[in-house]
Amino acid sequence: MSTANSLPSLPKLLHCFFHDWMAAQRNASRHTIISYRDCWRLFLRFVSEHRQRTVARLTLPDLTAEEVVAFLEHIEKDRRGSISTRNCRLAALHSFFQFVAGREPLAAKQCEAVLRIPVKRGPKRSPCHLETEEVAALLSQPDRQSLLGQRDYTFLVLLYNTGARISEALALRPRDMRLETPAQVRLVGKGRKERVCPLWPETAVLLESLLKRQPRPPDDPIFVNRYGKPLGASGVRFRLQQYVSAAAKCVPRIADKRISPHTWRHTAAVHLIAAKVDPAIIQSWLGHASLDTTNLYAQANLETKREAIEQVDRTLRPAKPPRWKQDRDLLAWLDSL
Repeated sequence: MSTANSLPSLPKLLHCFFHDWMAAQRNASRHTIISYRDCWRLFLRFVSEHRQRTVARLTLPDLTAEEVVAFLEHIEKDRRGSISTRNCRLAALHSFFQFVAGREPLAAKQCEAVLRIPVKRGPKRSPCHLETEEVAALLSQPDRQSLLGQRDYTFLVLLYNTGARISEALALRPRDMRLETPAQVRLVGKGRKERVCPLWPETAVLLESLLKRQPRPPDDPIFVNRYGKPLGASGVRFRLQQYVSAAAKCVPRIADKRISPHTWRHTAAVHLIAAKVDPAIIQSWLGHASLDTTNLYAQANLETKREAIEQVDRTLRPAKPPRWKQDRDLLAWLDSL
């Protein structure tokens, strides 16, 4: 009997992986499950086209390490995904093959080959953040007289105040908030880890005003679209890009930055560093698993670097260049001797 015939069908393995392993045993978040699902949709379609066979006829032995490597190259070259996207797709595939290796010994060699595929190292860029003037320019764009404008303004202020991830802010419900003094919100982040963030009194007033204008049940998301349905990440990105385009007319350098909802999280962290807040507090504030992540924002804050260099003893700084180097006309300098 062949190995392929001895193994459970691919649909059965995927069903067990998503329903029994990811959802029931690991209690993975919906965002993680959707991300992994999207990866497998792309991967199965890629293998199907590559092997000229329908997805329904694919078997586990068809999903070789060579196919995985080709798929990752396809993500980067054809779909123009970033190295980060490539590594996220690989993580989803690794998770499945690790699951299969633990329950199907006959597939151990195939799984091991896939699990040996390494993540790809890419350049470490400083996180994009907004300067104070840029924050003010963007916050001045929503029309706060309209319901959608008030919603957008409140949402952006909340992101800046708390440093929340977009998924955390969109999931915020009335029962997660305390709007009386001291105001605070409870956020649920990666790995279902909860944290409590303080709110500025101004932010609490904005949230209270939005709820008065558009009341929500205690367990329903606060931020909704024009149809009263929960606001999605794509809707937030679309509105934000409109505000970015408008703000760039006042502050042109905004157009040179790739601004997303996550940029507000970076901005909050950099501004907290500039305010001399202890990195350990910022780590707890933003829900970072490691202090190393928080320390990246200290490197991104140019003003903090400038203040540090100003502390260098002035007697150790380079002397001014000789006068003759400052004159454009060397003959003029010679004439002055």
